[in-house]
Amino acid sequence: MTIKVLIVDDSALIRSVMTEIIQSQSDMEVVGVAPDPLVARELIKQLNPDVLTLDVEMPRMDGLDFLEKLMRLRPMPVVMVSSLAERGSEITLRALELGAVDYVTKPKLNIKTGMLDYADLLADKIRTAYHARFKLNLRAKTASTQSTEVLPAVGNRFLSSEKLIMVGASTGGTEAIKEFLMQMPSDCPGILITQHMPEGFTTSFAHRLDNLCKIKVVEAVNGERVLPGHAYIAPGHSHMLLARSGANYITQLDQGPPVNRHRPSVDVLFRSAAVHAGKNAIGVILTGMGKDGAVAMLEMKNAGAYNFAQDEASCVVFGMPKEAIEVGAVHEVAPLSKLPSLVLEHFGRHGSRALRV
Repeated sequence: MTIKVLIVDDSALIRSVMTEIIQSQSDMEVVGVAPDPLVARELIKQLNPDVLTLDVEMPRMDGLDFLEKLMRLRPMPVVMVSSLAERGSEITLRALELGAVDYVTKPKLNIKTGMLDYADLLADKIRTAYHARFKLNLRAKTASTQSTEVLPAVGNRFLSSEKLIMVGASTGGTEAIKEFLMQMPSDCPGILITQHMPEGFTTSFAHRLDNLCKIKVVEAVNGERVLPGHAYIAPGHSHMLLARSGANYITQLDQGPPVNRHRPSVDVLFRSAAVHAGKNAIGVILTGMGKDGAVAMLEMKNAGAYNFAQDEASCVVFGMPKEAIEVGAVHEVAPLSKLPSLVLEHFGRHGSRALRV
């Protein structure tokens, strides 16, 4: 089946380049282009596209205002096309909150060549958006926003200082991670997170989460001690690993080549947890496209860790969790809304025994 795409961007050059990229794909076609949201609104009625690509800053109507109206009146898969500027990252994160499935960044220099270099990435994002469970996710997101409560304190400083939570996510992960962290009490075990995001976005992402959550959320730096009540987001320019410094866990950053096409990579984080944390770690694999994290999550399991996967019904894309389940790396599968309590309950059930080992 051919994916029908409508391009919305005020730049004629971007519209032209994106049309060239999409038309070159055998499974998709551009059914229309629009220079602003008002034109796009009429074309959506006429053309009934499967996926919309949407610029974030346009004349006549702001892209976010249009997205909010679209998701309320005529929900459909949307891929945001944004600049990599700091303000652009804030706008894009807000777009994901409003219901956009994913985003792709515009190159800063030599736009035509840069966009053509992004051809495979853009095509993958459109395919992912087409298959995403975005309507269900929007409903679940609305419900969770209204009902999110912080879980009771762990109440055991030895438990929270010795245990760790490792989280991996990709497409749909920014909102899933937000829901996961917003339930965490201030004395929860330290949390290390790899979310597939480009450099420049992870700083804004960490800051946004820090303002919303009871725990402290930061973008990780090299050599930082991992503390209870803190979450560390892998920066977009580096892999994040867990390491040891004496009796303490610390973060380690590495700018080695991409793994599974990603830097930061979930496999890199999970593999380091298998080596340095073993049974003291819990792994959590959330919504995302692809297989990053699956093999290393199995290594975590073999090292004694206990692992959870987000269920298909609550995922935007059931790719990464499915791969982890299929290789036998996962102990329990649960809805996103239940994962925080299940993780903390597992620590409560098994923490004392593990600490004596």
